[in-house]
Amino acid sequence: MNIPILRLGNVLLASVQIDLSDLDAMRFQSDLVKQISETEAMGVLIDITSLDIVDSYLARIINDTSSMAKLLGAEVTICGVKPFVAMTLVELGKDLIGVDCAFNLEQGLKILNARIARRGDAQQWSSDQED
Repeated sequence: MNIPILRLGNVLLASVQIDLSDLDAMRFQSDLVKQISETEAMGVLIDITSLDIVDSYLARIINDTSSMAKLLGAEVTICGVKPFVAMTLVELGKDLIGVDCAFNLEQGLKILNARIARRGDAQQWSSDQED
C-alpha cells in the first residue's frame, strides 16, 4: 500500500490512513526519503491520526525516517498522535526522538514554518499563501 505524499510549497504532507505492515512501513520510509531528496523539501508533516496502533517497529521507522529527513535538510513534525498511542509508546519505552508533535495538521504546519524560519530559509508555506 502506497502512502500518498503531497507537496505543499516546500513542505511534504504524508497522511497515513491505514495500519501499516512492516513492508508497507519500509516502503513508506523509502518513498518519503526519495520525495524529500527529489523536491528538496524543507519540512515534512506526517499525519498519523488514523492509526490506532503504533508498535515499536513503526515507532523505530518514524524515528529513523526523521533522522534521514534531517540529514537531507528537512524538519519533521508528526501530528495526530492519539492518547492511547502515546500511552503505549511510553509504556514500550519508545519515544519519538527528535520529532516535534502537534495536535493537528494546522498546528503541525505552524511548527514546521517556525522551524524553517528559524533556520533562515525564506520560502514558507502557509494556509493563506496565494498561488
